[in-house]
Amino acid sequence: MRTLRAILVLLVVVLLGTVEADAAGRLDQFLSRAAPAELVPGADRLGSLQGDPAIAPAYQGDRLLGFVYLNSDFANSVGYSGKPIHMLVGITPAGVITGLKLVEHKEPIVLIGIPEAKILAAANKLIGADIAPVVHGRGSAPQVDIVSGATVTMLVIGDSIVRSATKLIRSARIGMGAEQVVSTAAPPVVKTIDLERSEIREWEGLLADGAVRRLVLTNADVNHAFEASGNAEAASRPEPGDPSETFIELYAADVAVPTIGRSLLGDTGYARLSARLKPGQQALVIGGRGNYSFKGSGYVRGGIFDRIELIQDGNSIRFRDHDHTRLGDFLAAGSPDLPEIGLFVIPSDFGFDPVEPWSLRLFVQRATGVRDKAFLTFDLGYTLPDAFIKREQRAVTVSEPATLQSVPTAAPSGSTAAEQAALPDLPHEEALWIRIWRGDVIRIGLLSLALGALTLIFFFQNQLVRRPTLYVWVRRAYLAFILVWLGWYANAQLSVVNVLTFTNSLITGFSWEYFLSAPLIFVLWASVAAALLFWGRGPYCGWLCPFGALQELLNNAAQALKVPQFRVPWGLHERLWPIKYIVFLGLFGLSLYSTAAAEHFAEVEPFKTSIILKFAREWPFVVYAATLLSIGLFIERFFCRYLCPLGAALAIPGRVRMFEWLRRWPECGSPCQRCANECPVQAIHPQGHINVNECIYCMHCQELYFDDHRCPHMIQVRLKREKREALSSTSMRSGKGPATVIVGSGRQIHGPEL
Repeated sequence: MRTLRAILVLLVVVLLGTVEADAAGRLDQFLSRAAPAELVPGADRLGSLQGDPAIAPAYQGDRLLGFVYLNSDFANSVGYSGKPIHMLVGITPAGVITGLKLVEHKEPIVLIGIPEAKILAAANKLIGADIAPVVHGRGSAPQVDIVSGATVTMLVIGDSIVRSATKLIRSARIGMGAEQVVSTAAPPVVKTIDLERSEIREWEGLLADGAVRRLVLTNADVNHAFEASGNAEAASRPEPGDPSETFIELYAADVAVPTIGRSLLGDTGYARLSARLKPGQQALVIGGRGNYSFKGSGYVRGGIFDRIELIQDGNSIRFRDHDHTRLGDFLAAGSPDLPEIGLFVIPSDFGFDPVEPWSLRLFVQRATGVRDKAFLTFDLGYTLPDAFIKREQRAVTVSEPATLQSVPTAAPSGSTAAEQAALPDLPHEEALWIRIWRGDVIRIGLLSLALGALTLIFFFQNQLVRRPTLYVWVRRAYLAFILVWLGWYANAQLSVVNVLTFTNSLITGFSWEYFLSAPLIFVLWASVAAALLFWGRGPYCGWLCPFGALQELLNNAAQALKVPQFRVPWGLHERLWPIKYIVFLGLFGLSLYSTAAAEHFAEVEPFKTSIILKFAREWPFVVYAATLLSIGLFIERFFCRYLCPLGAALAIPGRVRMFEWLRRWPECGSPCQRCANECPVQAIHPQGHINVNECIYCMHCQELYFDDHRCPHMIQVRLKREKREALSSTSMRSGKGPATVIVGSGRQIHGPEL
């Protein structure tokens, strides 16, 4: 018992130490990754960290030139991956950004295709930007350039840099100067929302006094804007349709204000919203119609609404899927029929002040090439009407924000059934993964059909392998479909990273929604899990892996061109098998220490290069993948046999399979070695048994099993059958009775036995 207690105490101490280490200065963790002069030109050293969050003074000798800080210490910088983008930022004491350095991220867009140099070149547009005027309301927030294919990533980077700089300046640690002094001769006027006013208004009345704001753009407006932008390629591709057609009609309002909320959502809807909001938290409704969607599809793929952002006092934020609830319509009398209406809860950490002006920025994109896009922005400004604001004088500190009491939570009486049905129950809103599956139903259906076809192939394998020519073409056609459609088109290539992520989520906090957000990957993993119980790892490795299909089809072509095939000696082959298990266990152990490091070393899998990016990558990755495929021309499925960590990960649970579907004759292995010699991946031992950990279920051994011209056992069966048929035919022609035949063993077989 004492030993157990000591172990538990030790674990607690280690865990607390880990938490404290993580919570302590993140800046200190990243400072070594950049030279002082990279962030603050002319600086030759950094001083001791100051304050919380920490900033590091940058000096040239004894002269203070500026400061260095980490963007994620001051502002939310969660990107497309759902993890923070960490950047070191250099800034002068006056608030001018002097340098940027991307030090850590998990962005898949950058990891698998777009060079970091391109991302940094776009973000470097912020270098030289003076943030102090933005803080004091004398200028608008600077914007980064948008990189086609990495829109969300760039928006998050730009927003986190500007917002972190403004927060640092507002903290009075830099940049405020004389403007920090506030006269206390007269108490300031504090503005709050008037919660006592909550009448129901019609749509036209809400529009007339500015409670609901509108932005209308025609095709001609957008075309003229692109022409004025100077982008000739974008200007040469005007919006289709009549120039006078509505491009977008956009509406926005703050529904945490009682009058606006009750009018637009109804009493029941407003009460549900009130119960959901924290004290002082706000929520907006955004509605739109026209040719252009303010939602787009980015939030379905990556969880971020990349076509709109909320801006106030130089700070901006983009909404995520968990902030959003889809609404059917507005309940205010006379409201228009809008196909897109969304309710967006503003995160509390944004510091939104509802009584101060804000704007909703709309990003309009236009394709200028196969992958390139041009972007413009249009702002819908909003100021809460004075009628909904209450003013009072009281002494406040300079840092005290205007506060808002929580809105009432009790549902006002008189709500109708129509009002209750108009707004979905917020706690039970439709999950993001459901919307993703609904939008990907065609590809999910096609994959389900492919999996169903493979199941039929396995269940009726005996009938199929008896027709060798048909079987060969069925297998090749299926592998070609997996490579071209599932791999190169749908990019549904499983990876050992999926296994490591799943394991890590079990330790850190499991969520089904994370895994359900990738339908094809989820369906594949579900099918693999089921197949492990029936057949082991073979169905995926031999039939559903796009890279495996690429290896086998290339080897088939090599054999057709008479490329010599090398058979690894059994002793060496048996010693090379464990390499992939060592690789997997190494990655697994590393993932427990650092998932990021494990993902980096998981590049031992060439899947990303050859399948996801189709070889459009830096040359070392391409050379590595091409080398493995080249070896596979001489040794079939070389990577699968000896290096694949995913195959090793699947082989371990594959041991629990409940059925034996591959048949063997008593003569297999002793003395017959035909199947062992012809197995494409040498998964059959000289003793005749099949190693299911290595078997890819190609069914070649089953094809031989039933072939009475290649399998020695079946050849004997055929010869005996033919001899019986010949003797029976001779006896019938001579008119004699049953014959007696002496077989090879010396035993006499009489007519009835024949």
